[in-house]
Amino acid sequence: MPGTNFEGLTVLTLESRRGQEISRLIETYGGKAFHAPAMREVPLSSNLEALKFADALFEGKFDVVVFLTGVGARALRTVVEGAHPAEKFLGALREAAVFARGPKPVAVLREWGVPIALTAPEPNTWRELLRAIDNNKQELRGKRVAVQEYGVSNPELLLALRERGAEVTAVPVYTWDLPEDTGPLEGAIEEIIAGRIDVALFTTSVQIHHLFQIAEQAGKKNALKTGMERAVKASIGPTTSEVLRSYGLLVDLEASHPKMGFLVKEAAESARALLQGIAARPR
Repeated sequence: MPGTNFEGLTVLTLESRRGQEISRLIETYGGKAFHAPAMREVPLSSNLEALKFADALFEGKFDVVVFLTGVGARALRTVVEGAHPAEKFLGALREAAVFARGPKPVAVLREWGVPIALTAPEPNTWRELLRAIDNNKQELRGKRVAVQEYGVSNPELLLALRERGAEVTAVPVYTWDLPEDTGPLEGAIEEIIAGRIDVALFTTSVQIHHLFQIAEQAGKKNALKTGMERAVKASIGPTTSEVLRSYGLLVDLEASHPKMGFLVKEAAESARALLQGIAARPR
């Protein structure tokens, strides 16, 4: 067991795909894992938007294609390949200026042999992407820009691109839905309200939206916020931190690198001290 650990604190994780992995990691660091999956990935029942994007891309109707996630990039290719040869899609991408938000879409595009015109620096949020566009003097006025979306739409990014003069098309590829069984999530809300969760780990902003969505449906949104104020709120990165703040919550810890291992390790090292600081805050 690591020398610095949670020392028996109860640690909430809302992770879905990697739930067992993060729970074991919490336990390795001396915590009691409370696992409540907050979401499931659902392919869009209709792929019409993605296929319309592909048709327009083949016709040369996009000057810029923005990839926001690696998973979304792969999902988009899978959809398009259901109707067109893979090389036709990749060849059309090579004719456009391709922007990538972070290292995951960069890795996918390099694997495909698609040149990347611009990448966002760390911490790889949409704000850094816009800053990179401005700093590199990428003129968007009059350009036709497609944005591969992920989970929930980012209206602020789309608006900012339009403000720079671009004609923007959002390309949703997959979405996040509530888990089929919301019982564990409802249980997590009750535990937070009762003050029995010491640390809450958030690895994506969708977890936060879904947590509050379920609480609001039960008429417990305010009680959840009050309970969350008493716990350590640890975020994997800037985008997730931004959403926590949008719900009026302070971010007690943000991982130094946006990776699950860093999040758990750094939360374990700081949890006791952070709890003391939270207890000392005026109510």
